[in-house]
Amino acid sequence: MTGQNSDIKMRQKLPTFAETGSCFDATNIDKIKGRPGGHDELPNKPLDVSAFSYSKSTHKKVPSKFMRKGTGAGGTLKPPKRNYAPPEFPDENVSPKEKRHSQKAIDFSAFCQRPNPPNTEFRRFYERGDLPVQIDHGGVHNRIAWKVAIDKLDFHHYLPIFFDGLREIEEPYAFLSEQGVYDMMQVGSNKVLPVIPQLIIPIKTALNTRNRSVIVKVLKVLQALVKCDRNEQSLVGQALVPYYRQILPVLNIFIRQNDNLGDGIDYRQQKRVNLGELIMETLEEFEVHGGEDAFINIKYQVPVYQSAILN
Repeated sequence: MTGQNSDIKMRQKLPTFAETGSCFDATNIDKIKGRPGGHDELPNKPLDVSAFSYSKSTHKKVPSKFMRKGTGAGGTLKPPKRNYAPPEFPDENVSPKEKRHSQKAIDFSAFCQRPNPPNTEFRRFYERGDLPVQIDHGGVHNRIAWKVAIDKLDFHHYLPIFFDGLREIEEPYAFLSEQGVYDMMQVGSNKVLPVIPQLIIPIKTALNTRNRSVIVKVLKVLQALVKCDRNEQSLVGQALVPYYRQILPVLNIFIRQNDNLGDGIDYRQQKRVNLGELIMETLEEFEVHGGEDAFINIKYQVPVYQSAILN
């Protein structure tokens, strides 16, 4: 690259949905039939019939599939390395070189990304003009310009809508919903506690999408949620304990998703995008601010978790 173009940075293309349309159109939510976190589009592995019954499926072998001299386990449990080199004197009964990686390996369905259609309540209310927010384009970073004082808002109505927008990955909905949640928790921390039961379904729906970026965003919001009433008695953290059954199962799936870099350096650690470490931090915050019953409930849903207080 020449010195003239050396300052150009390659940025990832922002995600867009076909249902969004242009900047002058509203999202056609009525035509969206997909359910967030649904199982319809997941890859299916072939079913092993013998695992659930006494029947066993067999297939007639062709001559090329017979065991040849020099192959097999040789009476041991560990099979020898397969030789993919073609034979020196091939004949009509020997198949050609097997194609490795011919089919892409299917990941386990628990880790696969689920559908995340753009049909959130936040998008619908924002496009309709019912949310008192707009983007304030600053010189360093963007902020939210609130048209109404935050402490005068009805948190029972607006906070669940902003939480429902956390699973948005398209701009400006993703930025407005995330920053709006932080602003409301910072200014109206004393109004968050009564709204906790209404926030569980949006949080669960966002986590069930299994989208890594969405999960990271929700985890950071959950850490700020349990600490928003730090000056009081941590009642928000204690109010979340009965809802661990809805929140923690997805965290139990991804708790081992760490980046194994060996002796390398992760230069993204200041962005806090490592999913495994972020889940551990979130569980520790749950235990610290969740009261005396928090650890046993976390341990019930995430068996590998070790207490950050007792040890």
